[in-house]
Amino acid sequence: MKTFNVKAYGTESKDADLKEMQIERREATPKDIEIEILYCGVCHSDLHTARNDWGGTKYPSVPGHEIVGKITKIGEEVTKFKVGDLAGVGCMVDSCKECESCAQDLEQYCMNGSTGTYNGIDKHLEGHTFGGYSEKVVVNEDFCLKIPENLDLQAVAPLLCAGITTWSPLKHWNVKEGSKVAVVGLGGLGHMAIKLAKGLGAEVTLFSRSPDKIQDALDLGADAVVISNYENEMEAVHGRFDLIIDTVPYDHDLNPYMSTLNINGTLVLVGFIGKMDEGLFTPPMILGRRSVAGSVIGGIKETQEMLDFCGEHNIVSEIEMIKMQDINAAYERMLKSDVRYRFVIDMQSLKN
Repeated sequence: MKTFNVKAYGTESKDADLKEMQIERREATPKDIEIEILYCGVCHSDLHTARNDWGGTKYPSVPGHEIVGKITKIGEEVTKFKVGDLAGVGCMVDSCKECESCAQDLEQYCMNGSTGTYNGIDKHLEGHTFGGYSEKVVVNEDFCLKIPENLDLQAVAPLLCAGITTWSPLKHWNVKEGSKVAVVGLGGLGHMAIKLAKGLGAEVTLFSRSPDKIQDALDLGADAVVISNYENEMEAVHGRFDLIIDTVPYDHDLNPYMSTLNINGTLVLVGFIGKMDEGLFTPPMILGRRSVAGSVIGGIKETQEMLDFCGEHNIVSEIEMIKMQDINAAYERMLKSDVRYRFVIDMQSLKN
């Protein structure tokens, strides 16, 4: 298969900074589109993968799965896009397309394993996939997304991970006008959960440990903020919520939130991946038919529906733009929660 080289930013090991490097991309096959990447969001998963926090990172690692750009080339069998179109690529670039999950447009749960935009198994060039911290990406058209032209393109990028990660549980648990939704944590995921839940007509509350987040949450559309370490405030929302979306990306105690769920309510984890040291206290679950669940991104169809919804309601992420050369400093700031609420890389800086 023919290939070409592009400039990228990646790391050679878990202890090394990200730096400029050359990577190979395949020439577009008949069903592929080639995208010049204009903006790429920065996700906590990027940092964790680069530093092998979850294990299994393949090096060199080029992160980035919140990609938006302009199509520069299409294969002869492409029917959904044309050269010059805006396009997005999220967390997946392939799946088996044959299993029960894929048949239900749930490629994120592909029973044979979906292919991650980075650190996945490259079915074309062997080796592993490289992400959006690069000049271009080549992707099968079935895993590309149409971007509403009325939205601010740079602020669209985080919708392709932070947006769909929170949209998918909102839709699965049937959030609608009048639903009572709470969000734990106000970061890249949390701020999108607030915006999207509010867009769906829900009454939205933020759980936070910091009173400093109150005004920000209200400005984003939350109806109320509950300080979760104030016992009187927690008691005031006992049995209130139909759905809690927990976006916290580190180990934490879920028990304080369980009694704030309504009968049949669900707390869904979308942030932390790993073992939780604090065990669940089961009486509130058993006595209220309350559930703890997990969720990860969404399929391509659902992601397109989310983007179309955002286009109709003018919903985008709150972002801070950075240059590609600032990514290592951005990672350190992310560890300190020093971003409101998502870094986005101006990929033109990679050409400098």
